[in-house]
Amino acid sequence: MIATMMDVPLSLNHLLDRAGTIFPGGQIVSRLPDKSLRRHSYAEYYRRTRALGSALQTLGLRRGERVATLCWNHHAHLEAYFGIPAAGGVMHTLNLRLSPDEIGWIAGNAEDRFLIVDDILLPLYRQFAHLHAFERVIVVPFSGAPVPEGLVDYEALLAGADADGFVYAAHAETDPVSMCYTSGTTGRAKGVVYSHRSTVLHTLVASLGDYAGLRSTDTVLPVTPMFHANCWGIPYAALMVGAKLVFPGPHLHPEDLLDLMQLEPPTLSLGVPTIWMSLIQLYERMLTEQPGRWKLPQGMRSLVGGAAVPDVLIRAFARHGVWLLQAWGMTETSPVATFSYLRGELKDAGDEERYRRAAMAGVPVPLVELRIRTEEGRDAPWDGKTMGEVQVRGPYITGSYHEVPVAEDKFTADGWLRTGDVATLDEMAFLRITDRTKDLIKSGGEWISSVDLENALMAHPAVAEAAVIAIPDEKWSERPLACVVVKPGQVADAQTLNAHLLAHGFAKWQLPDRYETIAAVPRTSTGKFWKLKLREQYPR
Repeated sequence: MIATMMDVPLSLNHLLDRAGTIFPGGQIVSRLPDKSLRRHSYAEYYRRTRALGSALQTLGLRRGERVATLCWNHHAHLEAYFGIPAAGGVMHTLNLRLSPDEIGWIAGNAEDRFLIVDDILLPLYRQFAHLHAFERVIVVPFSGAPVPEGLVDYEALLAGADADGFVYAAHAETDPVSMCYTSGTTGRAKGVVYSHRSTVLHTLVASLGDYAGLRSTDTVLPVTPMFHANCWGIPYAALMVGAKLVFPGPHLHPEDLLDLMQLEPPTLSLGVPTIWMSLIQLYERMLTEQPGRWKLPQGMRSLVGGAAVPDVLIRAFARHGVWLLQAWGMTETSPVATFSYLRGELKDAGDEERYRRAAMAGVPVPLVELRIRTEEGRDAPWDGKTMGEVQVRGPYITGSYHEVPVAEDKFTADGWLRTGDVATLDEMAFLRITDRTKDLIKSGGEWISSVDLENALMAHPAVAEAAVIAIPDEKWSERPLACVVVKPGQVADAQTLNAHLLAHGFAKWQLPDRYETIAAVPRTSTGKFWKLKLREQYPR
């Protein structure tokens, strides 16, 4: 017997056609550099995206060639998400928060042919232009200023293109559509390349009801950069269901985001924990200093990922009617691999159990296989206690890196991705990330989780942020050092913080040997704590 189903390849072009023909009245709102709002309907977006595809083909873009973007979150970047692969190319999002030298190296490693860049980011482009020669530099006149001579005006390019006569480039579902480079804190970044198939499958999974739960009635505010793992795939999903998109442009400070929420109240937002931590701290301070200035949208869901989400952050938003949904993944996993949600068995659970579960990385999503491998090379039991490395595989998990030989420190012999995260799984398949393999602290033969210490310290009312690293110790091999950012006007000494940790269930031997008060925790280009910098600053 053979199956009778049609063999139709999965394609992003289908999602684009769906958006433009089924949801022509959908809305896309972009905040410009002057903080005004520009609006496009899905019908306009559809025409503009097809025009971009036509223009790129006219410029000679060939199948599989890379077109880089150096852009903030806005409508033109969304046009690139679909227009570049529609023309047969591969969208390569450049991380504008990296150093110019790193951006230039990445562009060269990817062999980017064209560049689409915001006019307000031209000064950054000029700092690495000598490192990689783009054949064409296409400038989005985001600020409204004239495009410099010698560069291509994005709007003029679209205006002269034949959107109606555009024909999608032929492709297989395994053909590449986009690429992102990892934000590793050691060594060179590595390229991950996504296909039509992997992207469509990830879009379908991420949209499920227990996860993003996207609906056409949603208003989505993507604060996560569109250059960070394709904004977690949410732009694809929003267009698929016809949801309204509100892009913040370059304005990502807490004041700007709260102002935007008053103008365009989201029902779904997404961002890294550091963004939401600074936002809720400002919001709660202003409740006293300037009551009534802002309101958080009641019932808003907020996807949070990129780093562990502290329990105190979840509780803070819950006090104001906003529920944080934690997800875990990485560039290599497209990125969503787990989601923390209220399973059916937990529908009658009390508040404390709900918060405890919400602070976990969650349950593996469909199509993603996940296992915990111990130091002895065995699968860890699902007991919520036994730690090991998280390893994953699935149809939207990378099996290699762009032009990098497959190495045993990244992939197992039987084909699983080694994530470098250390975690436990409990009896309900909830994943709890305890650390990165390089950040675990081994003291006297026992493991201490820096993440657990950090989350507990940040639950102290005087602590804004905390990062814990290992320092060498002659007797115990390693001991914890806590670097703490204290809130303005507050005091937190070692005795107070140790008493707080003991009250949260830590044993005396797990307490930090030392505390250092710092102005801010250094961060990577994606907002994660950059512990390498702290280890350099505090080698002992």
